[in-house]
Amino acid sequence: MENKQSDCEAINIEIVEKVRPNMPEMNVLYELSDFFKVMGDSTRIQLLWALEESAMCVGDLAVLLNMTKSAVSHQLKVLRTAKLVRSTKKGKNVYYALNDFHVKTILEKALEHVCE
Repeated sequence: MENKQSDCEAINIEIVEKVRPNMPEMNVLYELSDFFKVMGDSTRIQLLWALEESAMCVGDLAVLLNMTKSAVSHQLKVLRTAKLVRSTKKGKNVYYALNDFHVKTILEKALEHVCE
């Protein structure tokens, strides 16, 4: 079977037809791509790694990572928008933490992969 957008014919059409129904919808793949773009920034990875250890406020994160509070806040906003971190107000401070165990699992698996 030939794909109208492809300029070639399948070598193993049985494999193509077996895999095709398991492919996620394109909008889901775009969301996944956006997720990895957010994760693909070393500053955001540092923030996520710190937050894996403990919930922290902007000032503490800024000191830990030797960054300005403004820069940390900007990156936390990106991470919040991507639903990777959540915030909780305690008194005058806002504390950030990983949104859920999936984020921790992704970080741990990625570290395991790069350390192999």
